[in-house]
Amino acid sequence: MGSLDRLIEADAIGRLLARDASLFTDDVDTRIAIGQRLGWLDLASKASARFPLLKNLADALRQEGATDVVLLGMGGSSLAPLVLARVLGNAPGHPRLHVLDSTSPIAVSAMLQTLDPASTFVIVASKSGTTVEPLALYAIFRAWLDDALGRPAAGRRLIVITDPGSPLEKLRQKETMRLTLSAPPTVGGRYSALSLFGLAPAALIGIDVEGLVGRAAAMESACRNEPRHNPAALLAAWMADGLDAGRDKLTIVTSPALRPFGLWVEQLVAESLGKQGTGIVPVLATAPPDPDVLGADRLVAVVRLRDDAITQRWSSEAAAAADITEVMLGDGLDLGAEFVRWEYATALTGFLIGVNPFDEPNVAEAKRATSDILAGRSAAPRACCDLDGTWVTFAGAAHTPESVPATRVEALRAWLAHAGQGDYLALLVYAPDDPAYREPLERAAQDLEQATRLPVCLETGPRYLHSTGQLHKGGPNTGVFLLVTSRDRTDFLVPGERYTLAALHRAQAEGDLVTLAARDRRVVRIDLPTGSPDAFASLAADIAAATQT
Repeated sequence: MGSLDRLIEADAIGRLLARDASLFTDDVDTRIAIGQRLGWLDLASKASARFPLLKNLADALRQEGATDVVLLGMGGSSLAPLVLARVLGNAPGHPRLHVLDSTSPIAVSAMLQTLDPASTFVIVASKSGTTVEPLALYAIFRAWLDDALGRPAAGRRLIVITDPGSPLEKLRQKETMRLTLSAPPTVGGRYSALSLFGLAPAALIGIDVEGLVGRAAAMESACRNEPRHNPAALLAAWMADGLDAGRDKLTIVTSPALRPFGLWVEQLVAESLGKQGTGIVPVLATAPPDPDVLGADRLVAVVRLRDDAITQRWSSEAAAAADITEVMLGDGLDLGAEFVRWEYATALTGFLIGVNPFDEPNVAEAKRATSDILAGRSAAPRACCDLDGTWVTFAGAAHTPESVPATRVEALRAWLAHAGQGDYLALLVYAPDDPAYREPLERAAQDLEQATRLPVCLETGPRYLHSTGQLHKGGPNTGVFLLVTSRDRTDFLVPGERYTLAALHRAQAEGDLVTLAARDRRVVRIDLPTGSPDAFASLAADIAAATQT
Protein backbone atom coordinates (compact mmCIF):
# COMPACT_ATOMS: atom_id res chain seq x y z
CA MET A 1 0.00 0.00 0.00
CA GLY A 2 1.37 3.41 -0.95
CA SER A 3 1.86 6.16 1.59
CA LEU A 4 -1.05 8.24 0.33
CA ASP A 5 -3.40 5.29 0.75
CA ARG A 6 -2.04 4.72 4.24
CA LEU A 7 -2.83 8.32 5.16
CA ILE A 8 -6.39 7.80 3.90
CA GLU A 9 -6.85 4.46 5.65
CA ALA A 10 -5.58 5.85 8.98
CA ASP A 11 -7.65 9.05 8.70
CA ALA A 12 -4.33 10.75 9.41
CA ILE A 13 -5.51 14.25 8.49
CA GLY A 14 -8.61 14.10 10.65
CA ARG A 15 -6.75 12.65 13.61
CA LEU A 16 -3.94 15.20 13.34
CA LEU A 17 -6.44 18.07 13.25
CA ALA A 18 -8.22 16.54 16.24
CA ARG A 19 -4.83 16.48 18.02
CA ASP A 20 -5.11 12.73 18.46
CA ALA A 21 -1.61 11.81 19.62
CA SER A 22 -2.34 8.10 19.15
CA LEU A 23 -1.60 8.77 15.47
CA PHE A 24 2.07 8.70 16.42
CA THR A 25 2.41 6.27 19.32
CA ASP A 26 0.67 3.72 21.52
CA ASP A 27 2.68 4.75 24.58
CA VAL A 28 0.52 6.74 26.99
CA ASP A 29 3.31 8.95 28.36
CA THR A 30 4.56 9.79 24.88
CA ARG A 31 0.99 10.63 23.80
CA ILE A 32 0.75 13.16 26.60
CA ALA A 33 4.03 14.78 25.53
CA ILE A 34 2.94 14.92 21.88
CA GLY A 35 -0.43 16.35 22.82
CA GLN A 36 1.40 19.24 24.46
CA ARG A 37 3.25 20.08 21.21
CA LEU A 38 0.46 20.38 18.64
CA GLY A 39 -0.34 24.06 19.10
CA TRP A 40 1.24 24.88 15.72
CA LEU A 41 -1.71 23.39 13.82
CA ASP A 42 -3.69 26.65 13.86
CA LEU A 43 -1.05 29.32 14.48
CA ALA A 44 -1.88 31.16 11.26
CA SER A 45 -5.59 31.26 12.06
CA LYS A 46 -4.89 32.76 15.48
CA ALA A 47 -2.05 35.10 14.54
CA SER A 48 -4.19 38.16 13.81
CA ALA A 49 -4.77 38.66 17.53
CA ARG A 50 -1.09 39.58 17.80
CA PHE A 51 -1.05 42.17 15.01
CA PRO A 52 -1.85 45.24 17.19
CA LEU A 53 0.89 44.35 19.68
CA LEU A 54 3.44 43.86 16.91
CA LYS A 55 2.49 47.10 15.15
CA ASN A 56 2.72 49.11 18.35
CA LEU A 57 6.11 47.64 19.20
CA ALA A 58 7.46 48.23 15.69
CA ASP A 59 6.23 51.83 15.74
CA ALA A 60 7.79 52.41 19.15
CA LEU A 61 11.21 51.17 18.06
CA ARG A 62 11.14 53.35 14.95
CA GLN A 63 10.23 56.38 17.04
CA GLU A 64 13.13 55.59 19.35
CA GLY A 65 15.56 55.65 16.43
CA ALA A 66 16.23 51.93 15.95
CA THR A 67 18.54 51.19 13.03
CA ASP A 68 19.45 47.61 13.94
CA VAL A 69 17.80 44.70 15.72
CA VAL A 70 19.98 41.79 16.83
CA LEU A 71 18.30 38.43 17.46
CA LEU A 72 20.16 36.10 19.83
CA GLY A 73 18.76 32.60 19.40
CA MET A 74 19.38 29.08 18.19
CA GLY A 75 17.50 26.58 16.06
CA GLY A 76 13.75 27.03 16.09
CA SER A 77 13.98 30.44 17.74
CA SER A 78 16.25 31.89 15.06
CA LEU A 79 15.93 30.13 11.70
CA ALA A 80 12.52 31.45 10.60
CA PRO A 81 13.52 35.09 11.33
CA LEU A 82 16.82 34.49 9.55
CA VAL A 83 15.01 33.19 6.46
CA LEU A 84 12.50 36.05 6.42
CA ALA A 85 15.20 38.69 6.87
CA ARG A 86 17.42 37.27 4.14
CA VAL A 87 14.64 36.64 1.63
CA LEU A 88 12.41 39.67 2.23
CA GLY A 89 14.75 42.14 3.93
CA ASN A 90 13.78 45.19 5.94
CA ALA A 91 11.27 47.72 4.61
CA PRO A 92 12.45 51.30 3.98
CA GLY A 93 12.68 53.26 7.19
CA HIS A 94 12.76 50.14 9.36
CA PRO A 95 15.77 48.65 11.17
CA ARG A 96 17.89 45.82 9.81
CA LEU A 97 17.72 42.39 11.45
CA HIS A 98 20.93 40.57 12.35
CA VAL A 99 20.48 36.96 13.50
CA LEU A 100 23.33 35.80 15.72
CA ASP A 101 23.06 32.04 16.20
CA SER A 102 26.75 31.41 16.77
CA THR A 103 29.13 31.36 19.71
CA SER A 104 32.06 32.16 17.41
CA PRO A 105 34.00 35.01 19.05
CA ILE A 106 35.06 36.13 15.56
CA ALA A 107 31.41 36.47 14.51
CA VAL A 108 30.45 38.29 17.73
CA SER A 109 33.39 40.68 17.42
CA ALA A 110 32.60 41.46 13.79
CA MET A 111 28.96 42.18 14.63
CA LEU A 112 29.68 44.42 17.60
CA GLN A 113 32.09 46.46 15.51
CA THR A 114 29.32 47.28 13.01
CA LEU A 115 26.65 48.30 15.54
CA ASP A 116 25.91 51.57 17.32
CA PRO A 117 24.56 50.84 20.83
CA ALA A 118 22.57 54.08 20.73
CA SER A 119 20.36 52.73 17.93
CA THR A 120 20.55 48.95 18.46
CA PHE A 121 17.85 46.79 20.05
CA VAL A 122 18.40 43.17 21.08
CA ILE A 123 15.96 40.25 21.11
CA VAL A 124 16.84 37.26 23.30
CA ALA A 125 14.87 34.26 22.04
CA SER A 126 14.66 30.84 23.69
CA LYS A 127 11.61 28.62 24.09
CA SER A 128 12.92 26.83 27.17
CA GLY A 129 14.68 29.90 28.50
CA THR A 130 17.72 27.76 29.30
CA THR A 131 19.51 27.52 25.94
CA VAL A 132 23.18 28.17 26.61
CA GLU A 133 24.05 30.06 23.44
CA PRO A 134 21.54 32.94 23.62
CA LEU A 135 22.09 33.27 27.37
CA ALA A 136 25.87 33.59 26.92
CA LEU A 137 25.38 36.05 24.07
CA TYR A 138 22.87 38.03 26.14
CA ALA A 139 25.44 38.42 28.91
CA ILE A 140 27.96 39.81 26.42
CA PHE A 141 25.51 42.15 24.68
CA ARG A 142 24.06 43.31 28.00
CA ALA A 143 27.51 44.31 29.21
CA TRP A 144 28.14 46.10 25.90
CA LEU A 145 24.88 48.06 26.18
CA ASP A 146 25.37 48.76 29.90
CA ASP A 147 28.83 50.18 29.27
CA ALA A 148 27.59 52.44 26.48
CA LEU A 149 24.18 53.55 27.77
CA GLY A 150 23.98 52.81 31.48
CA ARG A 151 21.96 49.96 32.91
CA PRO A 152 18.41 51.45 32.92
CA ALA A 153 18.64 52.65 29.30
CA ALA A 154 20.24 49.36 28.26
CA GLY A 155 17.32 47.43 29.72
CA ARG A 156 14.94 49.37 27.47
CA ARG A 157 16.82 48.00 24.47
CA LEU A 158 16.25 44.34 25.38
CA ILE A 159 13.22 42.24 24.41
CA VAL A 160 12.64 38.60 25.34
CA ILE A 161 10.70 35.93 23.44
CA THR A 162 10.13 32.79 25.50
CA ASP A 163 7.52 30.48 26.99
CA PRO A 164 5.49 31.83 29.91
CA GLY A 165 7.26 31.37 33.25
CA SER A 166 10.55 30.20 31.77
CA PRO A 167 13.88 30.97 33.47
CA LEU A 168 14.52 33.57 30.76
CA GLU A 169 11.27 35.35 31.66
CA LYS A 170 12.38 35.40 35.28
CA LEU A 171 15.76 36.77 34.21
CA ARG A 172 13.98 39.53 32.27
CA GLN A 173 12.15 40.59 35.42
CA LYS A 174 15.27 40.43 37.55
CA GLU A 175 17.40 42.42 35.11
CA THR A 176 14.67 44.89 34.09
CA MET A 177 14.56 44.22 30.38
CA ARG A 178 11.89 45.98 28.34
CA LEU A 179 9.24 43.29 27.91
CA THR A 180 8.53 39.64 27.23
CA LEU A 181 6.67 38.40 24.18
CA SER A 182 5.16 35.09 25.28
CA ALA A 183 5.13 32.19 22.85
CA PRO A 184 2.59 29.35 23.05
CA PRO A 185 4.02 26.62 25.30
CA THR A 186 2.28 24.01 23.12
CA VAL A 187 4.47 24.80 20.10
CA GLY A 188 7.90 23.19 19.75
CA GLY A 189 10.76 25.35 18.54
CA ARG A 190 11.09 24.05 14.99
CA TYR A 191 7.31 24.38 14.44
CA SER A 192 7.25 27.96 15.75
CA ALA A 193 7.80 30.00 12.57
CA LEU A 194 4.32 31.54 12.75
CA SER A 195 4.45 32.20 16.47
CA LEU A 196 6.02 35.34 17.93
CA PHE A 197 9.44 33.71 17.50
CA GLY A 198 9.07 34.31 13.77
CA LEU A 199 6.50 37.08 13.51
CA ALA A 200 7.90 39.56 16.04
CA PRO A 201 11.34 39.99 14.43
CA ALA A 202 9.65 40.15 11.01
CA ALA A 203 7.27 42.90 12.16
CA LEU A 204 10.08 44.96 13.69
CA ILE A 205 11.87 45.21 10.34
CA GLY A 206 8.71 46.12 8.45
CA ILE A 207 7.87 42.84 6.74
CA ASP A 208 4.20 42.59 5.75
CA VAL A 209 3.26 40.22 8.55
CA GLU A 210 -0.44 40.36 7.72
CA GLY A 211 0.31 39.34 4.13
CA LEU A 212 2.66 36.58 5.30
CA VAL A 213 0.06 35.21 7.72
CA GLY A 214 -2.70 35.49 5.11
CA ARG A 215 -0.77 33.19 2.79
CA ALA A 216 -0.12 30.84 5.72
CA ALA A 217 -3.81 30.76 6.67
CA ALA A 218 -4.79 29.82 3.12
CA MET A 219 -2.32 26.92 3.21
CA GLU A 220 -3.56 25.94 6.67
CA SER A 221 -7.04 25.60 5.16
CA ALA A 222 -5.71 23.55 2.24
CA CYS A 223 -3.91 21.22 4.65
CA ARG A 224 -7.29 20.26 6.12
CA ASN A 225 -8.38 18.71 2.82
CA GLU A 226 -8.53 14.97 2.30
CA PRO A 227 -5.12 13.55 1.34
CA ARG A 228 -5.51 13.44 -2.44
CA HIS A 229 -6.21 17.19 -2.49
CA ASN A 230 -3.95 18.15 0.39
CA PRO A 231 -0.57 19.74 -0.48
CA ALA A 232 1.05 18.61 2.77
CA ALA A 233 -0.23 15.03 2.50
CA LEU A 234 1.05 14.77 -1.08
CA LEU A 235 4.48 16.03 0.01
CA ALA A 236 4.55 13.65 2.99
CA ALA A 237 3.60 10.67 0.84
CA TRP A 238 6.31 11.54 -1.66
CA MET A 239 8.96 11.68 1.09
CA ALA A 240 7.81 8.48 2.78
CA ASP A 241 7.52 6.53 -0.48
CA GLY A 242 11.01 7.73 -1.36
CA LEU A 243 12.40 6.52 1.95
CA ASP A 244 10.72 3.14 1.47
CA ALA A 245 12.49 2.89 -1.89
CA GLY A 246 15.88 3.77 -0.40
CA ARG A 247 15.79 7.43 -1.45
CA ASP A 248 16.67 8.89 1.93
CA LYS A 249 18.74 11.95 0.82
CA LEU A 250 16.43 14.93 0.31
CA THR A 251 18.29 17.37 -1.92
CA ILE A 252 16.74 20.84 -1.73
CA VAL A 253 17.26 22.99 -4.83
CA THR A 254 15.93 26.54 -4.66
CA SER A 255 15.76 29.70 -6.69
CA PRO A 256 18.76 31.84 -5.65
CA ALA A 257 16.50 34.33 -3.83
CA LEU A 258 14.95 31.52 -1.77
CA ARG A 259 18.14 29.75 -0.82
CA PRO A 260 17.97 30.65 2.91
CA PHE A 261 14.67 28.75 3.14
CA GLY A 262 16.63 25.51 2.90
CA LEU A 263 18.13 26.11 6.34
CA TRP A 264 14.68 26.11 7.90
CA VAL A 265 13.53 22.99 6.02
CA GLU A 266 16.78 21.28 6.94
CA GLN A 267 16.16 21.68 10.66
CA LEU A 268 12.51 20.72 10.46
CA VAL A 269 13.11 17.52 8.48
CA ALA A 270 16.36 16.41 10.11
CA GLU A 271 15.39 17.01 13.72
CA SER A 272 11.84 15.72 13.33
CA LEU A 273 12.59 12.54 11.38
CA GLY A 274 16.21 11.59 12.14
CA LYS A 275 15.91 9.16 15.04
CA GLN A 276 15.59 5.48 15.96
CA GLY A 277 18.17 4.63 13.30
CA THR A 278 16.12 6.02 10.43
CA GLY A 279 15.52 9.40 8.87
CA ILE A 280 15.69 11.61 5.81
CA VAL A 281 18.95 13.47 5.25
CA PRO A 282 18.46 17.03 3.96
CA VAL A 283 21.12 18.13 1.48
CA LEU A 284 21.13 21.86 0.70
CA ALA A 285 22.31 22.49 -2.84
CA THR A 286 24.37 25.67 -3.11
CA ALA A 287 23.59 25.56 -6.84
CA PRO A 288 21.61 23.09 -8.98
CA PRO A 289 23.87 20.02 -9.15
CA ASP A 290 24.77 18.17 -12.31
CA PRO A 291 21.98 15.61 -12.82
CA ASP A 292 24.56 12.83 -13.19
CA VAL A 293 25.55 13.12 -9.51
CA LEU A 294 21.99 12.44 -8.36
CA GLY A 295 22.20 8.80 -7.35
CA ALA A 296 19.47 6.29 -6.65
CA ASP A 297 19.33 7.39 -2.98
CA ARG A 298 18.19 10.93 -3.84
CA LEU A 299 14.91 12.75 -3.59
CA VAL A 300 14.94 16.27 -5.01
CA ALA A 301 12.61 19.03 -3.83
CA VAL A 302 12.74 22.08 -6.08
CA VAL A 303 11.48 25.20 -4.30
CA ARG A 304 11.40 27.99 -6.84
CA LEU A 305 9.82 31.28 -7.72
CA ARG A 306 7.21 30.99 -10.44
CA ASP A 307 9.15 33.26 -12.80
CA ASP A 308 12.52 31.53 -12.27
CA ALA A 309 12.99 30.04 -15.74
CA ILE A 310 16.56 28.86 -15.07
CA THR A 311 15.66 26.65 -12.09
CA GLN A 312 12.54 25.47 -13.91
CA ARG A 313 14.64 24.38 -16.88
CA TRP A 314 17.10 22.55 -14.63
CA SER A 315 14.20 20.78 -12.90
CA SER A 316 12.78 19.60 -16.20
CA GLU A 317 16.15 18.27 -17.36
CA ALA A 318 16.95 16.60 -14.03
CA ALA A 319 13.56 14.83 -13.88
CA ALA A 320 14.96 12.17 -16.19
CA ALA A 321 17.61 11.27 -13.60
CA ALA A 322 15.90 11.87 -10.25
CA ASP A 323 12.64 11.70 -8.33
CA ILE A 324 11.65 15.38 -8.25
CA THR A 325 8.79 17.32 -6.74
CA GLU A 326 8.31 21.04 -7.33
CA VAL A 327 7.01 23.73 -5.00
CA MET A 328 6.35 27.13 -6.58
CA LEU A 329 6.12 30.51 -4.84
CA GLY A 330 4.71 33.67 -6.35
CA ASP A 331 6.89 35.88 -4.14
CA GLY A 332 8.65 35.92 -0.79
CA LEU A 333 5.44 36.29 1.22
CA ASP A 334 4.52 32.77 0.11
CA LEU A 335 7.09 31.60 2.65
CA GLY A 336 4.23 31.83 5.13
CA ALA A 337 2.39 29.14 3.18
CA GLU A 338 5.53 27.01 2.90
CA PHE A 339 6.12 27.08 6.64
CA VAL A 340 2.67 25.51 7.02
CA ARG A 341 3.00 23.03 4.15
CA TRP A 342 6.32 21.64 5.38
CA GLU A 343 5.26 21.51 9.04
CA TYR A 344 2.16 19.49 8.24
CA ALA A 345 4.07 17.33 5.75
CA THR A 346 6.85 16.59 8.21
CA ALA A 347 4.43 15.62 10.96
CA LEU A 348 2.57 13.28 8.57
CA THR A 349 5.86 11.79 7.38
CA GLY A 350 6.69 11.01 10.99
CA PHE A 351 3.49 8.98 11.20
CA LEU A 352 4.27 7.19 7.92
CA ILE A 353 7.81 6.18 8.87
CA GLY A 354 7.00 5.38 12.50
CA VAL A 355 8.85 8.09 14.44
CA ASN A 356 7.71 10.80 16.82
CA PRO A 357 8.27 14.04 14.88
CA PHE A 358 8.01 16.24 17.98
CA ASP A 359 10.91 15.10 20.14
CA GLU A 360 14.69 15.37 19.78
CA PRO A 361 16.05 12.58 22.00
CA ASN A 362 19.69 12.80 20.94
CA VAL A 363 20.20 16.58 21.03
CA ALA A 364 20.75 16.53 24.78
CA GLU A 365 23.71 14.14 24.44
CA ALA A 366 25.95 16.76 22.84
CA LYS A 367 24.76 19.36 25.37
CA ARG A 368 25.81 17.11 28.26
CA ALA A 369 29.14 16.38 26.60
CA THR A 370 29.73 20.12 26.14
CA SER A 371 28.99 20.74 29.84
CA ASP A 372 31.35 17.94 30.85
CA ILE A 373 34.17 19.38 28.75
CA LEU A 374 33.63 22.91 30.10
CA ALA A 375 33.66 21.54 33.65
CA GLY A 376 36.79 19.45 33.04
CA ARG A 377 34.98 16.17 33.60
CA SER A 378 35.89 14.85 30.15
CA ALA A 379 38.07 15.69 27.18
CA ALA A 380 37.97 15.22 23.42
CA PRO A 381 40.00 12.42 21.81
CA ARG A 382 43.63 13.40 21.30
CA ALA A 383 45.09 14.27 17.92
CA CYS A 384 47.16 11.64 16.17
CA CYS A 385 49.43 14.14 14.41
CA ASP A 386 50.46 17.78 14.13
CA LEU A 387 50.78 18.85 10.50
CA ASP A 388 52.48 22.25 10.63
CA GLY A 389 50.06 23.45 13.30
CA THR A 390 46.96 21.58 12.04
CA TRP A 391 45.95 18.91 14.52
CA VAL A 392 44.21 15.84 13.10
CA THR A 393 42.08 13.43 15.12
CA PHE A 394 40.43 10.20 13.93
CA ALA A 395 37.54 9.14 16.17
CA GLY A 396 34.66 6.70 16.43
CA ALA A 397 34.57 4.25 13.54
CA ALA A 398 37.11 6.37 11.63
CA HIS A 399 40.20 4.65 12.98
CA THR A 400 43.65 6.21 12.77
CA PRO A 401 45.41 4.88 9.65
CA GLU A 402 48.34 2.51 10.18
CA SER A 403 50.49 5.02 8.35
CA VAL A 404 49.95 8.38 10.06
CA PRO A 405 49.20 11.07 7.46
CA ALA A 406 52.12 13.33 6.60
CA THR A 407 50.02 16.11 5.04
CA ARG A 408 46.50 17.48 5.36
CA VAL A 409 45.62 16.15 1.92
CA GLU A 410 46.66 12.65 3.02
CA ALA A 411 44.53 13.01 6.17
CA LEU A 412 41.55 14.13 4.09
CA ARG A 413 41.99 11.19 1.72
CA ALA A 414 42.02 8.86 4.74
CA TRP A 415 38.73 10.50 5.83
CA LEU A 416 37.20 10.00 2.39
CA ALA A 417 38.30 6.37 2.34
CA HIS A 418 35.69 5.65 5.03
CA ALA A 419 32.81 6.63 2.70
CA GLY A 420 30.96 4.21 0.48
CA GLN A 421 27.78 3.77 -1.52
CA GLY A 422 24.69 4.99 0.35
CA ASP A 423 26.69 7.31 2.62
CA TYR A 424 26.75 11.09 2.80
CA LEU A 425 29.62 13.44 3.62
CA ALA A 426 29.14 16.21 6.17
CA LEU A 427 31.48 19.13 6.74
CA LEU A 428 30.80 20.40 10.29
CA VAL A 429 32.52 23.76 10.31
CA TYR A 430 32.91 25.91 13.44
CA ALA A 431 33.38 29.30 11.81
CA PRO A 432 31.31 32.44 11.22
CA ASP A 433 28.38 32.15 8.82
CA ASP A 434 30.09 34.64 6.53
CA PRO A 435 30.76 34.50 2.76
CA ALA A 436 34.51 34.83 3.35
CA TYR A 437 34.38 31.47 5.16
CA ARG A 438 31.49 29.73 3.42
CA GLU A 439 32.18 30.38 -0.25
CA PRO A 440 35.51 28.49 -0.48
CA LEU A 441 33.98 25.60 1.47
CA GLU A 442 30.90 25.60 -0.77
CA ARG A 443 33.15 25.23 -3.81
CA ALA A 444 35.01 22.42 -2.07
CA ALA A 445 31.70 20.71 -1.25
CA GLN A 446 30.70 20.90 -4.92
CA ASP A 447 34.05 19.37 -5.91
CA LEU A 448 33.53 16.61 -3.34
CA GLU A 449 30.06 15.82 -4.64
CA GLN A 450 31.21 15.76 -8.25
CA ALA A 451 34.19 13.52 -7.50
CA THR A 452 32.56 11.07 -5.10
CA ARG A 453 28.95 11.11 -6.40
CA LEU A 454 27.92 11.25 -2.72
CA PRO A 455 25.64 13.89 -1.16
CA VAL A 456 27.65 16.55 0.68
CA CYS A 457 26.26 18.63 3.55
CA LEU A 458 27.99 21.82 4.66
CA GLU A 459 26.97 22.68 8.22
CA THR A 460 27.84 25.65 10.41
CA GLY A 461 28.56 24.95 14.07
CA PRO A 462 27.12 25.29 16.61
CA ARG A 463 23.93 26.00 14.59
CA TYR A 464 23.72 22.44 13.28
CA LEU A 465 23.67 21.02 16.82
CA HIS A 466 20.09 22.31 17.03
CA SER A 467 19.26 21.11 13.52
CA THR A 468 20.93 18.18 11.78
CA GLY A 469 22.76 17.19 14.96
CA GLN A 470 19.78 15.05 15.96
CA LEU A 471 19.95 13.18 12.65
CA HIS A 472 23.72 12.73 12.83
CA LYS A 473 23.46 10.85 16.10
CA GLY A 474 19.96 9.36 16.03
CA GLY A 475 19.49 8.69 12.32
CA PRO A 476 21.08 6.05 10.10
CA ASN A 477 24.82 5.51 10.47
CA THR A 478 25.53 6.69 6.93
CA GLY A 479 27.25 9.99 7.69
CA VAL A 480 31.00 10.45 7.29
CA PHE A 481 31.89 13.60 9.22
CA LEU A 482 34.70 16.13 8.94
CA LEU A 483 34.67 18.37 12.02
CA VAL A 484 36.60 21.61 11.44
CA THR A 485 37.67 23.82 14.35
CA SER A 486 40.32 26.46 14.92
CA ARG A 487 42.44 27.86 17.74
CA ASP A 488 41.84 31.58 17.29
CA ARG A 489 42.81 34.12 19.95
CA THR A 490 39.70 36.30 19.60
CA ASP A 491 37.66 35.89 22.77
CA PHE A 492 35.11 37.42 25.15
CA LEU A 493 34.49 37.02 28.83
CA VAL A 494 30.97 35.74 29.50
CA PRO A 495 29.75 37.78 32.48
CA GLY A 496 28.53 35.52 35.26
CA GLU A 497 30.23 32.39 33.89
CA ARG A 498 33.55 30.71 34.56
CA TYR A 499 34.22 30.09 30.87
CA THR A 500 34.94 32.40 27.97
CA LEU A 501 33.03 32.46 24.70
CA ALA A 502 35.91 30.80 22.84
CA ALA A 503 35.94 28.01 25.44
CA LEU A 504 32.21 27.47 24.93
CA HIS A 505 32.57 27.49 21.14
CA ARG A 506 35.35 24.92 21.27
CA ALA A 507 33.61 22.78 23.89
CA GLN A 508 30.51 22.57 21.70
CA ALA A 509 32.57 21.16 18.84
CA GLU A 510 34.43 18.78 21.11
CA GLY A 511 31.21 17.70 22.82
CA ASP A 512 29.81 16.77 19.44
CA LEU A 513 33.01 14.92 18.56
CA VAL A 514 32.76 12.89 21.78
CA THR A 515 29.08 12.12 21.14
CA LEU A 516 29.55 11.12 17.50
CA ALA A 517 32.46 8.89 18.47
CA ALA A 518 30.45 7.26 21.26
CA ARG A 519 27.79 6.37 18.69
CA ASP A 520 30.44 4.79 16.46
CA ARG A 521 30.10 7.40 13.76
CA ARG A 522 32.96 7.95 11.30
CA VAL A 523 34.44 11.32 12.22
CA VAL A 524 37.72 13.09 11.61
CA ARG A 525 38.62 16.40 13.22
CA ILE A 526 40.79 19.05 11.58
CA ASP A 527 41.85 21.70 14.10
CA LEU A 528 43.36 24.74 12.37
CA PRO A 529 45.94 26.96 14.09
CA THR A 530 44.01 30.16 13.34
CA GLY A 531 40.44 31.17 12.60
CA SER A 532 41.21 33.48 9.69
CA PRO A 533 39.30 33.23 6.41
CA ASP A 534 42.59 32.37 4.68
CA ALA A 535 43.06 29.34 6.96
CA PHE A 536 39.64 27.98 6.04
CA ALA A 537 40.15 28.76 2.35
CA SER A 538 43.43 26.84 2.46
CA LEU A 539 41.65 23.86 3.98
CA ALA A 540 38.96 24.10 1.30
CA ALA A 541 41.69 23.89 -1.35
CA ASP A 542 43.08 20.79 0.35
CA ILE A 543 39.63 19.18 0.43
CA ALA A 544 39.34 19.71 -3.32
CA ALA A 545 42.88 18.34 -3.81
CA ALA A 546 42.04 15.24 -1.78
CA THR A 547 39.49 14.21 -4.42
CA GLN A 548 42.14 14.15 -7.14
CA THR A 549 44.11 10.97 -7.79
